[in-house]
Amino acid sequence: MLKRIIPLLLAAIGNAAHAAETPPGPDSDKQFFPLATYRIGPYASSGTAIWAGQIDYFRYINEVEGGINGVKILWQECETEWTDERGIECYERLKHGLNGAPAAIFFPHGAGFHALAARAEKDELPIVTLAYGQTEATDGRIFPYVFPIMLTAYSEASAFVNYVAEREGGLDKLKGKKIVTLYIDAPPGRETIEPLALLSEKYGFESTQIPVAIPGNEQSPQWRQIREIAPDWIFLRTWGVSTPVAIKTAARFGFSADRIIADVWAASEEDAIPAGEAAKNYSGLTPFPAGTDFEIHKRLKQTIVDGGKSDLRNIAAFGSHNYNSGLLNGLVAVEAVRQAQAKFGKRPITGAEAQWALENFKLDDEILKRTGFLGLAQTLTLSPEDHEGGGAVRVQQWDGAKWSVVSGWVQADRNLLRPLIDAKSAAWAQERGVPAGN
Repeated sequence: MLKRIIPLLLAAIGNAAHAAETPPGPDSDKQFFPLATYRIGPYASSGTAIWAGQIDYFRYINEVEGGINGVKILWQECETEWTDERGIECYERLKHGLNGAPAAIFFPHGAGFHALAARAEKDELPIVTLAYGQTEATDGRIFPYVFPIMLTAYSEASAFVNYVAEREGGLDKLKGKKIVTLYIDAPPGRETIEPLALLSEKYGFESTQIPVAIPGNEQSPQWRQIREIAPDWIFLRTWGVSTPVAIKTAARFGFSADRIIADVWAASEEDAIPAGEAAKNYSGLTPFPAGTDFEIHKRLKQTIVDGGKSDLRNIAAFGSHNYNSGLLNGLVAVEAVRQAQAKFGKRPITGAEAQWALENFKLDDEILKRTGFLGLAQTLTLSPEDHEGGGAVRVQQWDGAKWSVVSGWVQADRNLLRPLIDAKSAAWAQERGVPAGN
């Protein structure tokens, strides 16, 4: 099915596409990155550190390195309140660039990203969702302008199972174990149901999925059900206020935090600190571990933070889990432009040129060392068929005051997941017809 859909889909997209043109202006010699942010609303406490990391990195590139091969960066925030409607509005407002500076990549930061896939193809403006997003967009032949970079929910589920297997003594030791996934009852939360079902069948563990309605302020019924199941491990896939509520309720029902492993977006300081003592020994998966023991932090502290130029409102959040995720967003943005410039010239690049760079993107040890991200980020190679790359996490554990990395890189079994992703991609294209997004 997929092989029949792809040629028709790409041909139709090529006929229908039209780029978002950038009107000339006084900043035509600069590169623009739109930032869909949420400084107000229920998730603001988690979000502010993310784009603080991204903005601090952009300031560092401008002020210390003189831009990307001499091209200075512009950015502008657009408040989304983390709603799809506002996320789409921000995309439409900023896709044409700023003061003549062309937009290279759009970072939705979670708001409206599903609805933006078809728009991005028509506007030739890549959408980058780092460690979240549409799993089916891993296949760039169907989603040429969407990049769920480093980690999808499917890979996260596989990495979680592989880490539990490490703790148990091997994949063969998973047979007969009970694993419960507590997830927010929304599309991102439901995303791991299919891969965990496949992994459960393959390795013989019992998988139970239990939803929590947003915002998740009351979870006693769910944890009462979990207590009846008596699981060996709990995979926590919550967001915002529902995470500390889950940790505290788990403790009240007698569950050790050491047996709870969070997904990427439930593994921040904003999740652990409000849970107090109950969070001690709580663990989380992440492709961007917390900490400041990386070269990029030394550079940023000296040039941006100590100089009073950081976007952080609370400097204590420097090097936090969410701050470091923002740094990686910044790294991907800057290196995509740099790699596009190697082909198209040392100038501001267009969205179409950024798309080419992302489909040929790489982060190897040499690049990570040059940029100061060695140890903080995994190596990464993208291709037209693979818009995720990577697929690895590290595990960090909360000691009551800070996160500490307790594992090496744990790799997902992406080959095992591939048939699920192919089926999901084909279903997406078939559901929407040809061409996709019309």
